[in-house]
Amino acid sequence: MTDVLRRGRASLAFAFLVQGVAFALLVTRIPAIQDRYGVSDALLPAFLAAVPVLAGIGSVATERLVKAVPPSRVLRWSQPVVLLALLGVGAGEHMAGLAVALAVFGLAVGALDASMNMLGVSLQRAYGRSIMLSFHAAYSLGGIAGASLAWVGAHGQLALWVSYLPVVLVLMPAALIGSRWYVDQEQREGRGEDRRQGHVSGPAAEGEDRTGPVAFRLLLPLCLVMTVAYIGDSTVSNWSAKYLQDVLGSSEQMATVPYNVYMVTTLVGRTIGDFGVRRFGAVAVVRAGALVAAAGFAVVAGAPGEWVGMLGFTLLGLGLCVLVPQTFAAAGRLFPGASDAAVARLNVFNYVGFLIGSPLVGVLGDVWSYRGAMLVPMVLVLVALVYARSFAPEPDRYGGGHERPHTADVGRGSHGL
Repeated sequence: MTDVLRRGRASLAFAFLVQGVAFALLVTRIPAIQDRYGVSDALLPAFLAAVPVLAGIGSVATERLVKAVPPSRVLRWSQPVVLLALLGVGAGEHMAGLAVALAVFGLAVGALDASMNMLGVSLQRAYGRSIMLSFHAAYSLGGIAGASLAWVGAHGQLALWVSYLPVVLVLMPAALIGSRWYVDQEQREGRGEDRRQGHVSGPAAEGEDRTGPVAFRLLLPLCLVMTVAYIGDSTVSNWSAKYLQDVLGSSEQMATVPYNVYMVTTLVGRTIGDFGVRRFGAVAVVRAGALVAAAGFAVVAGAPGEWVGMLGFTLLGLGLCVLVPQTFAAAGRLFPGASDAAVARLNVFNYVGFLIGSPLVGVLGDVWSYRGAMLVPMVLVLVALVYARSFAPEPDRYGGGHERPHTADVGRGSHGL
């Protein structure tokens, strides 16, 4: 079963990477998409807002869908749909075609994000140690690769469909082949994996009933943390270039650097983050991430020039990167018998934060100042400090937020990659 878990982990990491590539190829070519279809500046926000709204609907639908089919099957077929919808965005001719392609993309992305994180939470429970950040590190790596491919397409003045087609032709069959090794919770339990390896963890293992319907009251703190994390992330992705150029006086070329720096530091933070969780516990890592992110926004807001501003965006990448993966992991621990439903509901607040973040900074920047606007997500991200104890596996019995030891790791070391 160790080999099964290893293959399941590797295949799921590849799915995260593919999604990172696809999403980056879409968002980094928005100006080219706008030009291709003649979408006006007034209409563009409606198109962009429709994607996360529909993704939220897709996530909610996935909660119901996984009651009938396993999350692995939802992921297996939603990922090709996302890639085909991306190709549809690049190959269409009329605005109606763009609307349909983006609608399909949004719905499929919601199902994809929810099912990927369901499997990630399930695999982390099987491993008995923190591995969730490694999946999101793969997503960051895919985002860097996708943004680089988009730059090549834009630099070579390639048509959108010419940029997208080779990516789809390579990644879609690879993702379908990799999906053969996804591991569902039901597969492990059916083979006695969790029972043999002692991986029944969390409050339910001590007799507390959290195997029934997800209580939103208990999930709410994590929903708030998810929302503020994505407010911070969308602030960087949508406003970093404009802020550096218009507020800090950088060149147009230099203004493209902060987001790339942010993505690289996000990758680095997520790559090493699991080791921090294992050593210091999820509570400490979440608190540190919130403080570093708040410091990053403070540096950006007070930066006298472009290089200090870049330092602020670097801190933001290191701080924000740990919050989302740990929020999904905490939801799985909070409702060990209903983790799929908890993850699907929590995933909706990913899109809520995305929808709030960009217009919030834009409105505040127009009516106040962009420096002042950066202080708002700085304050909001500190919500994670208030609710950090929600990330403790069993706060009443195991202080400090450290992972509870599992019998599989006692006397023979941790298994896995």
